[in-house]
Amino acid sequence: MQKAYLGIDIGSISTKGVIIDEKNNILANIYLWTKGNPLNAVKEVLKNLKEKLPKNYQIVGVGTTGSARKLIGTILGANIIKNEITAHAIGTLSKYPNVKTIIEIGGQDSKIILIKDQIVIDYAMNTLCAAGTGAFLSSQAERLDIPVENFGNIALKSKKPTPIATRCTVFAESDLVHKAQMGYKKEDIVAGLCKSVATNYLNNVGKGKKILPPIIFQGGVSKNIGVVKSFEDILQEKIITDEHGHLMGALGVAILSKKEPEINFNFNIIKTKFETTSINCSGCPNNCEIICVKKDNQLLDSWGNRCEKGTKLLKNVETKS
Repeated sequence: MQKAYLGIDIGSISTKGVIIDEKNNILANIYLWTKGNPLNAVKEVLKNLKEKLPKNYQIVGVGTTGSARKLIGTILGANIIKNEITAHAIGTLSKYPNVKTIIEIGGQDSKIILIKDQIVIDYAMNTLCAAGTGAFLSSQAERLDIPVENFGNIALKSKKPTPIATRCTVFAESDLVHKAQMGYKKEDIVAGLCKSVATNYLNNVGKGKKILPPIIFQGGVSKNIGVVKSFEDILQEKIITDEHGHLMGALGVAILSKKEPEINFNFNIIKTKFETTSINCSGCPNNCEIICVKKDNQLLDSWGNRCEKGTKLLKNVETKS
């Protein structure tokens, strides 16, 4: 049997999974919506990857990243759990060793990673507002009655993009409706939205950052050629995109799992019953909310506890299990 490594990148909007071989070649991959249920999403990812994985491979490493990385890492028995910055950087450098700037825009978040000599030297992520992300574009596409996957091609037809305010989603929608009522062409409005995404990103996430080439654009929004062109026009630099750009986090954490002690992963975990619950400990002023993960009604792991009073509470949970 040949060795393979699984990487899962699970976020609030989408879940990505890849399986690689010892040379970092992607053997199988999948991208699907999380739909507010990371447990079900991961099981669907595993079902899909199992069907695609050649029979002569055995998974000996599992890594997780993304907003639900600890939860999913615990459930899968991962041998490494890493933050998105590290995972994206490792995944990208495995394919583009000379990259200096990583622009990433996903469903609800965005980030910038600056690299020098293959080492991350700076990074930033968006804060609370999702303006200028994939979710923002999807909502505007729905308002314009245009499939979001057609946004890029429509934007390229524009000769004069319409200025759209995007520092806030609410203001952007109001501005978009106003411009449409004034009779602006649909392709100009779409091009304006694409340009505003790039502008909003650079004025917020990229503010104060020295963006140097080579520059690679990742995340679901990187599939929008209208936004890609907007970044190129503003930065006056060639923007690299990759067919697997949306999978770089999963790829990176799969690569990182290769450096950890090997495990014997079994796809039978798909059939296992997992449950997540929370308990509130009022034993001290911390008022900790403790997240518990149960496997077949047995407490598997927990986090959020900050003192010994919460530990005693967890022992009661274990006894009841």
